[in-house]
Formats: sequence, C-alpha cells, structure tokens
Amino acid sequence: DEFISSPPRKTVRFGGTLAEILLKYDKGETTDFELLKHQLSDPDIKDAQIINWLHEFRASVAYLTKELEQLVSILLKLPWLRRSREVVEEYLGFLGNLVSAQTVHLRPCLRMIVSQFVPPRITIREDDVDISDSDDDDENLPENFNTCHRALQTVARYVPSTPQFLMPILVENFPFINKSERTLECYVHNLLRVTVYLPTLRLQILELIIEKLLKLDVSTPQQDIEDAEEAANNSDSEEKSTEEGLFDMEEDEERKGNKVVSSRSERMAHPLAERLDILMTILFSYIKDVCHVDGKLDINSTKDLYRDLVSVFDNLILPTHASCHVQYFMFYICSFKLGLAEAFLDHLWKKLQDPNNPSVIRQTAGSYIGSFLARAKFIPVVTVKACLDLLVNWLHKYIDNQDAGANAYCDVALHAPFYSACQAVFYTLIFRHKQLLDGNLRKGLAYLQSLNFERIVMCQLNPLKICIPSVVNLFAAITRKYQLVFCYTIIERNNRQFIPVVRSGTGGDLVQTCTNPLDSFFPFDPYILKRSKKTIDPFYQFWEELSAEDLENLKKPIKRGASEDEDDDFLKGETPQNDGVVGIAPNSYESNTRSPVSSAGSPPDCYVPYPQ
Repeated sequence: DEFISSPPRKTVRFGGTLAEILLKYDKGETTDFELLKHQLSDPDIKDAQIINWLHEFRASVAYLTKELEQLVSILLKLPWLRRSREVVEEYLGFLGNLVSAQTVHLRPCLRMIVSQFVPPRITIREDDVDISDSDDDDENLPENFNTCHRALQTVARYVPSTPQFLMPILVENFPFINKSERTLECYVHNLLRVTVYLPTLRLQILELIIEKLLKLDVSTPQQDIEDAEEAANNSDSEEKSTEEGLFDMEEDEERKGNKVVSSRSERMAHPLAERLDILMTILFSYIKDVCHVDGKLDINSTKDLYRDLVSVFDNLILPTHASCHVQYFMFYICSFKLGLAEAFLDHLWKKLQDPNNPSVIRQTAGSYIGSFLARAKFIPVVTVKACLDLLVNWLHKYIDNQDAGANAYCDVALHAPFYSACQAVFYTLIFRHKQLLDGNLRKGLAYLQSLNFERIVMCQLNPLKICIPSVVNLFAAITRKYQLVFCYTIIERNNRQFIPVVRSGTGGDLVQTCTNPLDSFFPFDPYILKRSKKTIDPFYQFWEELSAEDLENLKKPIKRGASEDEDDDFLKGETPQNDGVVGIAPNSYESNTRSPVSSAGSPPDCYVPYPQ
C-alpha cells in the first residue's frame, strides 16, 4: 500500500503516456513508438524507469496483441532479475497480467523464464579476443532461480494449459553435454524443481533428464573412466615428487548455493564422467527428498515416484545395452523399502517370462534380476530363495517343453531368455550361497539339492556353454564343493568343441574364441563415480576376492550328511565385504586366479573377467 500510494519518482521520458503512444502507432504514427522501444532497450535503464513503464504496461495489456509482439519481445528482454525487489515484484505482476489477457504471448514468456535456468553468459576478453562463457560464480544465482520459479508458478496459475506448452521448451533448452558442469547442474536442478509444483510434468521431465544422462553414460565406458583416473593418479604422483614442499595450495573448492561441494580428490578425471557424477548426485538427492517428509519415508509419495521411475526404466534403460551408472536410480529407490525391491523383481520377472516381449528385452530383464539379487544388500535371503524358486521352476518347465521339440539343442538365437535366466541363477548362487547355507547347513543343502541344478546343467540346451566362463567356473567350484552337480566334465567337453573364429586382415589371420555369446552384462557392476557412489555403497554387496584358503576349500568336496560344524571353513568366512575380484580363465577351474583390469559392460573376447 505504501508503495502504491507514494508518488512516482521523477524520471526522464519522452513521448507521452503509453496509451497515447500505442493509439498513435495504431494510426500509423511510429516516431513515439520507436522512441519507446529505444528507451526500453537502453542497457543503462534505471529501476525507477522500469517500474514506471511496467506500471503503465500492466494497465494497457489489452493493447499488446500479436501485432505488437516485437514490443513484447523487448519487454521480455528487460534485465528484471538482477534488479531491486520492487522491480521484480512489478515484473511478476506484469507477466501475470500479460498471459491472462493475451495468451498468444505465453510461449515467449515461458522461453524467457526457462532461459534463466542456467547461469548468465558473460564475455571474457583474452588476448584481444572476446570469449563468451557462463558466469559460474554469480552469488545471486540461487535467489534468481527462486524468482524464476515464482514467475513460472504465476504464469501457470493464470494459464492452466501452461504444462503442455512448457515441456517442448524445456526439451529444446536442455544444454549440450559439453557445456560447463555448472550449467548442466543448474538446469537439471531447476527442471526437478519444476516437478514439485507442476506434478503432471514429472514423468516427462524425468524421462528427459534420464535420457540425457544415458547419453553421457554410454559415451563414457567404464574402461575409459578407469584409464583416465589411472593417468590422473600417475601425473599427480609425479607432480608431488617433483614439486614437494614448493606449494601449499588449498585443494578444496567450496561451491556456493545449490552447487555440489567438491574437492580435487572427488573430481572425476574424465570430463564426461565428472558431469555424470554431478548429475547423478542431484538425481539421488531428488529421489531422497521426494520420498522423505521430515526425515521419515512417505509411502504414498514413494510409490508414486517409483511408478514414474519404473516407467522411465522400461522406456529408456531396459532397451539400452551396457549402461554403467544411470540404472542405479532404481537400485536406490528400492533400498528405501523391501516392498519396492520385491515389486521391481516381480516387474522384471514378468518381463523375462512373457514370450510376447522381444527376446533382447527378456534377456536383459534376466541380467537385471541376477545382478540385483546378487548386489542389493537390502534383499533378505527369504526373498532370494523365493526368486530362485521362481527362476528354477521356470527353467525346468522350459526344459520340459523343449525335450520333445525339434529345437532341443544349444542355440543362443533360439533360447536367449533361457540362458539369461540360467546365468542369473548361477550368478545369484555365487554371491549368496553362504547366506543360503548359513545357520543350518543340512537344511540349506537340502534346499539347494531341491533346485535340481544337475538337470539344468545336463540338459540338451547346455547352458554352461553359453554363460560367461568366469560365472560358470565359480558356479562349478561351489556346486562341486557341496556335491550339488559336477560340471567339469561338461565344461571340458564344451572347451573341446569351441570352434575358434578366424578373421583375416592385413596383419594376418586373427583367431578369436567367442566367450560371451549372450553378449551379457551385469547392470549392477561396481559404481565408480566418486561423489554419487557414496549414496550407493552402504546398500551394495561387494565381491570378496577369494583367498588361497578359500580356493583350497572349494576344491575339497564336503561329505553329504555332514554336520554343521564339519568341513565348513568356507562358510565360516564373512559375507563378501571388500571389492576385490576373482577371475577364472575359461579353460578349467584349475587355472590361476587373477584380478581383471576392468569389470565393465560386455567382457573382452580373450579373457572374461569376473565382475567386481
């Protein structure tokens, strides 16, 4: 009231009132109109001038039809965000009046607001060359972003159809992945804020963000990230040895506002991995914030978000081969409540067993089931057993159906989902056998014997020939120890039957053996992005590198009917804790164990590493 009743400050202006200028323009007199445009475009325009003009424009929005879109465009370029509170409030009032009276200007208004979702561009002069860059150190950014969201909410309140016009603008304004980390960080953060007050857009916005994250993820294979880290560590150690004591530099770089606080040791050496790490950290924070109210899990909000994320998972993640990190948003939300993890497993199980789904989708669903059961600490043994029962029963039924048919032979193209389910079972047993047998060895063995692995392994479809050799070898070692099935005869026979692939090239003939005919991967292999992995690690089951004693124990079969305390040194070891790895070469179990260089994606042809 005080502001409205106070007399307007004196400002220099020409050309009469706005209504007069617009009426003259309507009659073809353009001089005052051009003067008006010139005054509004003045980079040195004062706050008082902006307020006076906006006050008049608010009263004259009826005149601002499509014919005057050039004038409206100038008004939308006014530097209102970095001005006094009075200017901001007057501008928000003007926007509300404009879109409610003239919806034809809705899109330009939305474009103007969304363009402010990233740091402003500034021109830096270097060696007489003007370089345009984003102003990442602008201290007012958080406040500016808050104002932008107020503006968007104001527009949405006046025009209910705002969401459908806004979404294409959000898509077209998404920064390229080679833009600065800060620009991407701000834009994604602001997109996620939009979902809070425009919930109808949440699914589309999550799809947009996760699609961009996937592009980043598949552009940075795990091996490239590990190589970059190794190179950076080597150069760091060289620098330290040559410059020790010369500099005592502050390594931590504190970031203000909603920036992710980082230190040099937390930065990823690979530039795209660094961007992905920052954005995954934001996505995990968002999931946590949406699902928790006052620190407590809100079941309804969590279920709603879970449904949206499963939809994104089906549309984007499942059809994408060998992504390394983005799929962990499902792993994370499932860690909040066992019911969510069970719902996710059930969802994957339906995908796997449904013959109407494409074979590649069924196969990938099998990879996700095995990897999830093996790696998620929050899944109890009772759920693991329930899933193993489902999978193994399905495998036995599949074998029953094939036995009488003409396709009862080893062929990846015909039986890919079957082999994927087999590998999921073998992989789960490798990680979980200690827990399955823990407490009561006799009962545990009786349960594993009831699964009848022997029939699966000995069937005409020969899954041991198709599954990854490192998984097969560890499965063979464990099942041999507990006398569940003896796989080595089949493994040796398969190795003799392997026909090497000979490829001719300029460098002579190259002989390759295909050791991964399924082209399978483990979607929940170790997460290696430094900042965001802190969110995942507490729920993650690392693989324990087998000690010499464990290897010896694996070679000693236990006696059937042994009591719990006899010959059970292998079981007395802890559940896997550290993230070592064991790799067993494809030819036979007796091969030396070694730690592979990489654990990512599809293993290499010549030597298949066991996933970390």
